[in-house]
Amino acid sequence: MNLENTVNVNLTGLNDRQKEAVISEDKRLLVLAGAGSGKTKTLLQKLKYLIEEKGVSPSNILAITFTKNATNEMIDRLIISADASGEYKKQLIDKRKNKEEKDKERYVQQKKYKWIDGLTIKTFHSFCYAVLRNDGVNEFDNKFKIIGDEKRDEEDELYKNVAPETVFGVVHKLLIEQCEDTEYLLQLKRYILDYIIDKIHIQKSDSKFWVTDGKYFTTLDGTKVRSKSEQFIADWFYRHSIRYEYEPQLNVKDFTFKPDFYIPAANMYIEHISDKSYPTKSKEEQFKKGNLLFVKTFESMTTDSALFNKTLDDIMRNRLPSDYQKTISINFREEFNGYHEDVKDFVRQIMRITDMIKVENINVNTVLENARKDQHERVRNFYELAIPIVKKYIDYCINKSYLDFNDLISTNISLLKNHADIANKYREKCQYILVDEFQDVNNLQVELIKLLLTDNTQLFCVGDDWQSIYGFRGSNVNYIVDFEKHFINAKITKLNLNYRSTQNIVGASNEVIKNNKFKIDKDVQASKKSEHKIVVFAGNNEEENIRFCLNRIKELLKDGVDNDEILFLYRRSKMYSPYFFKFKNENIRIQHKTIHAAKGLESKVVFIIGLTEGGGGFPDIWLEDRIFQVIKKANRDLLMEEERRLFYVAITRAKDKLFLITEKGNESSFLKEIPETFTVRTTNQIKSTVAEVILCGNCQSQLERLHIFCPYCGQKVKEPNTKL
Repeated sequence: MNLENTVNVNLTGLNDRQKEAVISEDKRLLVLAGAGSGKTKTLLQKLKYLIEEKGVSPSNILAITFTKNATNEMIDRLIISADASGEYKKQLIDKRKNKEEKDKERYVQQKKYKWIDGLTIKTFHSFCYAVLRNDGVNEFDNKFKIIGDEKRDEEDELYKNVAPETVFGVVHKLLIEQCEDTEYLLQLKRYILDYIIDKIHIQKSDSKFWVTDGKYFTTLDGTKVRSKSEQFIADWFYRHSIRYEYEPQLNVKDFTFKPDFYIPAANMYIEHISDKSYPTKSKEEQFKKGNLLFVKTFESMTTDSALFNKTLDDIMRNRLPSDYQKTISINFREEFNGYHEDVKDFVRQIMRITDMIKVENINVNTVLENARKDQHERVRNFYELAIPIVKKYIDYCINKSYLDFNDLISTNISLLKNHADIANKYREKCQYILVDEFQDVNNLQVELIKLLLTDNTQLFCVGDDWQSIYGFRGSNVNYIVDFEKHFINAKITKLNLNYRSTQNIVGASNEVIKNNKFKIDKDVQASKKSEHKIVVFAGNNEEENIRFCLNRIKELLKDGVDNDEILFLYRRSKMYSPYFFKFKNENIRIQHKTIHAAKGLESKVVFIIGLTEGGGGFPDIWLEDRIFQVIKKANRDLLMEEERRLFYVAITRAKDKLFLITEKGNESSFLKEIPETFTVRTTNQIKSTVAEVILCGNCQSQLERLHIFCPYCGQKVKEPNTKL
């Protein structure tokens, strides 16, 4: 194809691959864009090309993003392209203007350009919000309110009608209501004591929580006992309001010993016999000598809870005063006094599985059936307690006309499936669907997209499977990797020229991602050349790492690099805390984010800290609680690949200089995946036992003795920094 003869002059700023994507007539096209390859630019040029060259009405174009910020950025770039005066761009970068002022100006400018105002550029959620508000009345109350968590962007249209309650608040309230059923309340308390407080599912040798007196199990009244069977007996007494003493000290005649239970109201002792019990013959002789009422229970009875209940009932029958209370009066507040934070943890787990059930589009009853087949009592018990609350939450939201973020999409899916007139309206309207960050889509979002498609719809998706990092919240990288399987007759165009980073950064990121198996191969090349290599610094401890970073920052600032062009990235927020306090003491003020939060950003200089191996380092594979595996199975290999994609994202945020910070002897396995040709490795040596290495005092690159100017940063080598 002769691209130059078929495109308008407006496309001359694009490379051949970008032009190919923009002018493509394919009905299902994936633009597979490497990091820094201009994917947003390509998407926006496609949008403008459709309007200017193909005569498409803006009202027939739907552009879908994942975040409100991405939507605003897209609109900003369209306004800038239309604003010949350049004034709007100046206002955007004016640091004297606050967010509210910029948002207001965006609205004014958007209305000024009718072709921009006529476009539908929305997040998945805001698009679904608008559809349900305007056309969803036959599927759901179109005066619905959005229910979410505490974090609300009041400028977002989704919060114009926000519910007066939060998801947490509703689930917590419903749990308390469910606890009006005494049996449920006691089962919940039993679960929290066993698995959140005592953690009896964790091997004793693996946990720091285990006590040394052998009393590992907490009863419903807070007593610590030695076995689940004794816990069952104590709980039975508690449920029947029978006061007991556990292991009271008794001396009848010959020696002192501790019977398992004493029931004052019946003046009776109980010994529970298990394979771990000491011989009871001598104890029984003492009971006879003292003419004391004594009965035995056996471990074999505990395999059948109904039998064990009957045994205890038979033991106590006719041995208590006639006026003795047989039923217990309990309430949520008193039973969970001291455990309310643990109850909140349980509520958050319910919220998590509710989200997962909705994203994976699984029937609630199916989840419970699967959980009941699990080999672990803890998992089975959790779902027996949680699923009734999930059902109540779903019914509550329907009754109150609440929709959460997942409901927005699933209700739209239901609307389009059940109401052909509405489905046809949006299929006719959305003739061109452009989806940004396609690697982040989940099951519900893809189903929604498919329901909007006809044979004539043009679907133009842009994304990078190498940057798919949101699997933990439901995104499914399979949709981009196997795009041609999910969308019939699809075509793929690869953008493989990186305009952001230098050849060493691009080369290193390519080599790292090659270790992933589940990906689409791309040969990404750098358009920028630089002598700077990636600096890998391994301090002997964290203090040395902080000192190294601090010195580099001071040098960068002295060389004219702006504060805002230095970015610190980390896997977990806690990694940055010691750096933050040290920098604050030195009056250093730097950009710092988790790698997830930095997605889509770029900076001249990037430091990636915490590149150590094992727990608390990076990679940091988190095989979540088995509870969640009931809904979605975890695969360690796939989780490792997502960690590597996260490292790839971190590396490719850097435009000019990249510093990778690790610790001597505990380097991240990811560092070993970067060939030495792209890096200069430096450290504070323990002692002078190796050959002399000369480092540039400015960029820490390795030098030859005869160098007068550093070949990497160009600085004159006055007094080389000699390391041994």
